[in-house]
Amino acid sequence: MQKFIVRLTEENQNLIDGSEIECFVLDSETPAALNEKLAKQLQAKGKIVLSMGGSAVELCQSLSLDGVIVDMSQVQHPKAFIDDLRKQLGKDAIIGAITRNRRHEAMIISEAEPDFLIFQAWKDGQPQVAELVKWYNELFLIQSAVLLREDDVSFSDFECDIVIISDKEYKFLLLKNKD
Repeated sequence: MQKFIVRLTEENQNLIDGSEIECFVLDSETPAALNEKLAKQLQAKGKIVLSMGGSAVELCQSLSLDGVIVDMSQVQHPKAFIDDLRKQLGKDAIIGAITRNRRHEAMIISEAEPDFLIFQAWKDGQPQVAELVKWYNELFLIQSAVLLREDDVSFSDFECDIVIISDKEYKFLLLKNKD
């Protein structure tokens, strides 16, 4: 059964209080005051809180978050990059690494030993990404995740461990499942 990581874009106490979601992501592009408020609420509930975006590392450090999700598409030396992140954030920090959906890149990034590797999914390329995730899971032990980049991407098509979904899409999913 897939686990969800929910990207928070607004304050949503019902979602934060819900026990079914264990991990949340704050975007470094969200206003600092909102991120600080959300982090405090999530941490008080014992939730795992990660950061992503251009200033993910700084946000993680400033709010004492549990880890980061980083885009590895422009990183020349993934192992050195991940090692540096672990030095900056601590050896227990959770690191999710986003790949550009290429087999070779997925292999190289996995060798750097992030906690999970993230494939990106759009509606147009959904079958290709599903096949890539399946291939990856047959060869690698590092957990796989799919980051849904658009609404209405069917996460059930992916044989991954984790689905990263927006708070708005998660609310829609809950409503849909109630019908």
